[in-house]
This record gives sequence, C-alpha cells and structure tokens, in this order.
Amino acid sequence: MSTSPAPGSVAPDDRKRTSTVRWVVTICALAMLFDGYDLVVYGTVVPIFLRDPSQLGQISPQLAGQLGSYALVGVLVGALIAGSVSDIIGRRKLMIANIAWFSIGMGLTTLATSALAFGILRFLTGIGVGALVATAGAIVAEFAPPGRRHVYNAIVYCGVPAGGVVASLLALAIRDQFGWRPLFWFGALPFLFLLPMAIAKLPESPLWLQSRGRLEEARIAAERTGVPLVEHAQAGVSAGPGERAGFGALASKQYFVPTVFLGFMSFSGLLLTYGLNTWLPEIMGQNGFGPSYSLMFLLVLNLGAIVGAMSASSFADRVGPQWVISGTFLMAAVALVALPLGFPFPVLLALVAVAGIGTIGTQVLVYGFVANFYESRARGAGVAWCAGFGRLGGIVGPLVGGMLMGAGIGISQAFQLFAVAAVFGAIVTALPRAARPTEQAAVVDPDAGVLPVGDDPALDARNEKLAPTSPTVGTTDPGATVTR
Repeated sequence: MSTSPAPGSVAPDDRKRTSTVRWVVTICALAMLFDGYDLVVYGTVVPIFLRDPSQLGQISPQLAGQLGSYALVGVLVGALIAGSVSDIIGRRKLMIANIAWFSIGMGLTTLATSALAFGILRFLTGIGVGALVATAGAIVAEFAPPGRRHVYNAIVYCGVPAGGVVASLLALAIRDQFGWRPLFWFGALPFLFLLPMAIAKLPESPLWLQSRGRLEEARIAAERTGVPLVEHAQAGVSAGPGERAGFGALASKQYFVPTVFLGFMSFSGLLLTYGLNTWLPEIMGQNGFGPSYSLMFLLVLNLGAIVGAMSASSFADRVGPQWVISGTFLMAAVALVALPLGFPFPVLLALVAVAGIGTIGTQVLVYGFVANFYESRARGAGVAWCAGFGRLGGIVGPLVGGMLMGAGIGISQAFQLFAVAAVFGAIVTALPRAARPTEQAAVVDPDAGVLPVGDDPALDARNEKLAPTSPTVGTTDPGATVTR
C-alpha cells in the first residue's frame, strides 16, 4: 500500500538523514572525546604536582583534590547556563561557541605557573566542557532515528572514556619526558579542526526550530537534513497553552519527581567517574604499583567503559535503559569491593575493567536515558539539569579522594566508599517512572488505526516508516489530534 505525506509535513529522506546523523554524531563524539580527555588528563598529572613543587608550588593531596574539583564547578555552571539558553538560542550556536571556549581554556592552562592560576583556568575551561556535555545529548536525541537513539547516544558519550584512553596513552608516552604542559596543549587542538568542522557541517535541529514556532525554517531544515518532523510530534515540540518549557517544565507535576531521581542518578555516576579517574593512579601507586602500572589501570578503566557502554546501549534499545543502568551500577559496586582483596594482577585488571563499565560506562548510558526521557520542550533543560547537578557528584568525588589520601585511609575503605555510591546510584535509577506526555501525537496506519508514538523502540521504528494519510495530521501543529 502506498502512502503520501500529509499537507505541510515532511517525508523522511533516508540518505539525507543518514548523512546528517553521521556528521552530528561525529562532531558530538569528538567534542565528548576532548571532554573525556580533560577529565582524565588531570588525574595523569596529579603525581607530578604532588612530588614536584617547581611546577605549581607545594601541592598537598587535599589541594590536589580541590584543583580537580574547580574544573567541575565550572562544568556545573556551564551545564546550567546551557540548559537556560540552549532552548532559546539553539543547539548549533551553543555547540560552536563552547568548542571554541573549551579549546582556548585548555591552551591558556598550559601557561599557569601557580596553583591559583591553574585552578582559575580549570574553572573557566570547565564552563565550556559543561555546556558541551549538556548540549550534545539534546542534539543527538533530536536527530537519531527511533530504535537507535540509545546506541547513537552511547557512540557520542563513549567519546568521554575514549578521551580518557587517549589521555592515558599520551601520558604514558610523553609525561615523564616532557612534563604536564604538552598534555594540556593537546587539549586545545579542537580549535584547529573541530571548530571549523562544526561551523561547516553541524545543522540546527529542525525539532528545536519547530519548538520555537519557526515553522517554515523547521520545514526547510527538515528537507535539508532528511529528519521527518512528524516523527517527533510526540515530543511536545511546542508547548501548548499553560504548559511550561525549559527549566519551568522540569518543575511541573509531570516531571518534578522523576527529575529529582534522575539528578541523583547522574550525581552518583559522576562521583564515581571523576573520583576514580582522578585518584585511581595514586591509590594503586600507594599500594605498590609503579607509575606505568598505575596509568595502565586508568587505561583499562576507560577501555572497559567503552566496550561495556556500547554493548549495554544496544541492549538498552531493546529492553529499555533503566534496569540496564541499575545493573551496571551494581556491577561496579561488586568490582570495587573486590579490588582490594589481593587478587593476581590479571584479575585486578579485569575488575578495573568491570568497574569502568559500571562507572564511566554507566554515565554514558545515563546521558542517553535522560536525553530520551523528556519531551523536546524540556529536553535541553533536562539534560543540562542532570549534567549540572550530576557535576556536584563530580566535585565531591575528587574531594573525597583527596581527603581519603590525606588521612591515610586504606585502599579497602576507599573502594568501599565508592561502592556505596554505586549502590545508591542503582537504587535511584530504579525509582523514576516516565510521565505520560501532556500531548501525544500519532501517525496513522490506514489498516491498524491510530498508532501513538512513544518510547517503545519497535513501535517507533514502525511508525517512522508510515507516512500520515489523514489531512488532520501535520507537522506544523505538533499538538494536533488525529481523528478517523
């Protein structure tokens, strides 16, 4: 049976959409790679700062933890700013501005000669990082096809542990010979290649244009990118009368309670991510492993996160992300408790890899879960909230690690405290339930009647293939109802 699009709607163009999604995912994944690089590179240079006062002055473990947290305070600020403005000025402009901001900040950090200057520059760089993290998930969610959204989000946010791998390998190769500054110069490279790429190839989201009432621009953008607007009509792309958008929508009855739980989920994931990436080399170094072995643990932690996140994301697209994330949190808890039990070195590496799956890999899944949990009118703010509030956990993680190291706490107690955070994350992940959208659009199957578009991947994939036939269905009125 042939179908035709309703008047004013945009039919999907698979070739255009495939090309668009590839560019969007590539640009966002590279941005996240350098976010992950920024996350891990500080952990690789902490041993230098602790042992060589000629770099930034005398650095104690407590001060090292504070320096690690300054960047995360910046990330928190950047994520919240992004949530406030991304639904106003658009995803594209924000991504481009913050790629430039982040790159310049990393370059300037290499010029720091004191702990104060280093901390200030890390804070300013963190603002750009936070805005990138908060914006990338919203962009991918609005371009990725149904049934593949968690996989594409995982590809993008696997850039974070991939950046950790790059930082670990680069530190192994050049840190001892050339010091810490070249490692930060490397983090400035996006200004030279990623910024021009984003300016040339990153499109504005047709769904965002639609949500701002710029319907003709949305139609043109949909034709250019191949993204069918009708597919996203369920997403609440235009707030109806009395409905709030952005952070206001998060405070509504529909989203308030789930948003609290999702915030604590991200808090737990980022506490583990930043805590372990900052202090794992030093913890293992204090327990008899040399510098190269300590960096190897960091490398395995991030490699495990990449492999685990990609495998788990495919599973999440089939069964839903919520229980998958709870399960990976629990995997991390078990691995962290087992790490100090004196297992042989190969077993320790395997446990660190599992911990990577359940910490950094889990946070990859968290971003995908959150980006697809909210309607479009609340998506930018929802991702920003979880990235921002979660960064409080990222701030706490390095601080807790620094206090534990400064107090001479043993390896067992350190890992047990991190395991408690993982169990807490598993619990709060299991609690939120998706609220029914205040407006739910549909596509029409002439044989089966009206089919709502929801969170079921198989149903979404089926609906995407169906062009609406009823004249009452149109993408220029996302809140329209369908009658037969």
